[in-house]
Amino acid sequence: MPKVTLEDAVVHYDRTGDGPALLLLHGTAASREQWAHLTERAKQRFTVLAPDFPGSGLTTDDGKEITVEALAAQAEAVLDHAKATEAHVVGHSLGAVVAAHLAGTRPDRVRRAVLHAAWPATDTRQDAEFRYWLDLLATGTFARMLPLMAFGPRYWEQATAESNEQLVKTLEPAIQSGTARQIETDRAVDLRPILGKIAARVLVLGSAHDRLITAEQQRELVAAIPDARAAEIDAGHGAPAELPDEFARLVLEFLSAGT
Repeated sequence: MPKVTLEDAVVHYDRTGDGPALLLLHGTAASREQWAHLTERAKQRFTVLAPDFPGSGLTTDDGKEITVEALAAQAEAVLDHAKATEAHVVGHSLGAVVAAHLAGTRPDRVRRAVLHAAWPATDTRQDAEFRYWLDLLATGTFARMLPLMAFGPRYWEQATAESNEQLVKTLEPAIQSGTARQIETDRAVDLRPILGKIAARVLVLGSAHDRLITAEQQRELVAAIPDARAAEIDAGHGAPAELPDEFARLVLEFLSAGT
């Protein structure tokens, strides 16, 4: 697996496929493995680059505060290491925030961007949610909350108490060691100063049943980004896992229109 060192971080990333560069940025508590399904669908058309954030997967750093600015710099370092002068960028949740920051501060590096479940700035309601997540992590019950937070009606219509319990048990060991640090990064998000500087064409992809990101926040993103369009998927916050085929279709249709 390739890796690149930037200051105190050693960033590991997957490189798969061939074609124009496609950079995938994962969400809080996840890792590059979040993108396995999309990578499989995209690798025939794109060189897929999927890094781990600090505290996730194999990436290591000094263990200090994680900032959106640092994550965007690490994402750009991955592009440099992979010899990609520019890339399409897809992000989910925290990864979408990082994608937006990269697009706004280094517009020459981003061709098109898909921002799924991004938000312009953390408000009081979200901060209360993130504080609750930290409490759940401290008590070892964070995994039990994840299906409630991440999935929409399609999941719950077919789930049973037993299948959901099995999912919780599967999620418990998958929660990354740096989750608390990444949640603290979520608490500090404020993209408003850079959204108007994004030059790439952007798909702001919202989830119809997202209980973390509001429709108003999605509209704010679309209004602030000069060349943005909106789309919605019938899922919860965790759409890439809940509806992986539909999520991949929406992403690849948008990106392929620009290749």
